Amino acid sequence: MVEQDKPTATRERILEAVDRLFYRNGLQAVGVDAIVAELGISKKTLYRHFPSKDDLIVAYLKGRFRPLPEPSSRPPAEQILKNFEWFARSLSMAGDYRGCAYLNALAELGDEDSEARRLAVEFKESRRLWYRELLSRLDIDDPDTLATQLALLIDGAYAAALVRRDPSVGWVAVAAARVLLKSAGVQIAAEETSPPTVSKRKNRAA
Repeated sequence: MVEQDKPTATRERILEAVDRLFYRNGLQAVGVDAIVAELGISKKTLYRHFPSKDDLIVAYLKGRFRPLPEPSSRPPAEQILKNFEWFARSLSMAGDYRGCAYLNALAELGDEDSEARRLAVEFKESRRLWYRELLSRLDIDDPDTLATQLALLIDGAYAAALVRRDPSVGWVAVAAARVLLKSAGVQIAAEETSPPTVSKRKNRAA
């Protein structure tokens, strides 16, 4: 077994393997034995960095999180649509796609009260709250409901990409977001970004 790496390097190797295994196979299906076999390390080494599987799951979820940008002085609708376009691009390039890591984790974790479940909920909710913060700057009747509707478009695109194996569904969500914003009375600029005609699924979507 190879265990001569520096502690930081070993931890990074563990995190990379866990990210790959948990996302591809699921939290429950991947046990400690599979992780140490993948890495060629002992359980003692694994537990030195992560005392339990729950710690591994928490680290996996944190590693998948991509914080949303701080709201800027740009028009709120523009910031929201730019985020949708970023999402569409990342979804169209996601390699080995297995759906949203956080929705998958919540399905497996069930109703148990755990740090992992709280984190997954927090990470999923963060986008909706970001939308709501931006929408609250506009003169619309119900920013909270509109933020929820926009967040549902994202989750719907995650599910549709998994079901249909179609990397372009994120751009459908972009178009739907524009419709929702316009219907709420939000002034938005003319559409500038078009979906790519060819996509290479290399990156990962959270």
